Amino acid sequence: MSWQEGRVRMGGSPLRLLRLPARAVALVSGWDDGGRIGDNPAEQRLARRLVASGAFHPRPGPATFSPADVTVVIPVQNRPAALEHLLRTLGGLARIVVDDGSIDAELNRKIATQAGARFIALPVNAGPSAARNAGLVAAMTPLVAFVDSDCTPSEDWLVPLLGHFDDPLVAAVAPRVTSAPATSANALSRYEAVRSSLDRGPREGTVRPQSRIPYVPSAALVVRRDVAADPFFDPTLRGGEDVDLVWRLVEAGWVVRYVPTSTVAHQGPATAGSFFRRRSFYGTSAGPLARRHPASLAPLQTSVWTAAVWGLAAARRPILASLTLGVSVLLLAHRLRGLIDQPIRVALTIAGGGAVKSALPALSGLTRAWSPALVVGLFFRRTRRVAALALLAPSIYDEMSNPGHLDPVRYTALHVADDIAYGAGVWRGCAAASTVRPLLPQIVVRSRIWGQATLQSELGGTA
Repeated sequence: MSWQEGRVRMGGSPLRLLRLPARAVALVSGWDDGGRIGDNPAEQRLARRLVASGAFHPRPGPATFSPADVTVVIPVQNRPAALEHLLRTLGGLARIVVDDGSIDAELNRKIATQAGARFIALPVNAGPSAARNAGLVAAMTPLVAFVDSDCTPSEDWLVPLLGHFDDPLVAAVAPRVTSAPATSANALSRYEAVRSSLDRGPREGTVRPQSRIPYVPSAALVVRRDVAADPFFDPTLRGGEDVDLVWRLVEAGWVVRYVPTSTVAHQGPATAGSFFRRRSFYGTSAGPLARRHPASLAPLQTSVWTAAVWGLAAARRPILASLTLGVSVLLLAHRLRGLIDQPIRVALTIAGGGAVKSALPALSGLTRAWSPALVVGLFFRRTRRVAALALLAPSIYDEMSNPGHLDPVRYTALHVADDIAYGAGVWRGCAAASTVRPLLPQIVVRSRIWGQATLQSELGGTA
């Protein structure tokens, strides 16, 4: 979003407002129209800052890398039919199959050999992290694509991804992992088509903690082979290893991009039991991840003003909630004065609209994490109504945002059960890791605004 003939831009996650100096306006306008960034170091620094903020998304031209520069590593445990299908789909790409202690490893060896792929067998089941690491060590190409055996990449899936590696700071690029078409259109498959935990949505962006795209799954991920991460995937993690990898890369200064124009279909669990067990398993990773990344994991992140408005509204204090919202708008408008021509209008868009429109989407994360306590609250008369509302509201809102996939009753029921299964896993993981960080919301006191002086420094001080 931009104002004042492109001189003020708003975007990114967390949301940032940027006022561009005069020289930068023409540059960014040209980049918006598909122009390429020149060799000028100052222009490159400005582009880096805009991309890092999330206010600008790069559009790579023809890539230096080609599919011949990619080796696909496939970790597999059992699933011979899925492995055979994936190897056919990958065609002429270099492929390494790493068997992670399958019951019939010899069958997987035969399938890989017949397809022309290299085969590595781990002596015991060591987990997907160890299997991927073994394939990474064996690969000789500059790029490595990890693809799970239950995935099917679309045609030319690598093409939208490779150009991003021309940026030397990009360590990994992820496609969109969608749910594969189900063999039967049952309620569970139709629900997962909308609520797959691997699908990061249709909007591209930079991947980093506490942002709109906090992680990407390793079910399909292309990485730069010589990235300095030791170990690459943490073999002590049986779940959440992809989240840990992304966050370690970001903490080390690397860039991770999400590019949904490339798609990979994932075959989810076939039964309700396996589906909810998998959801609970994903939740157990929260505790170990919080131990490794204590500042990166929270069920809810919001500003202190928004939290106050929500709290007062929930306490049935609408007048105080409205007054608090009004004060937050006025304070933000004061900070924006001198940056933009209409500070109150923009402050209403940011603070006012954000507090109202983001309430249910933001609180859904808190409901998900605290769902076991909410279930207990259903058994007590004094807390029953609040607990039921907290469990149902995010589900109903989500169904209204994704109509037509499933009838509201079954969608809501599956959503609530999904939240409870995941929340139960979170609590188990927290108990095992002796931490409560994944249950605690994060309150941000002050948001970031980049003014003209800040961005002028990226252009060497020239306005």
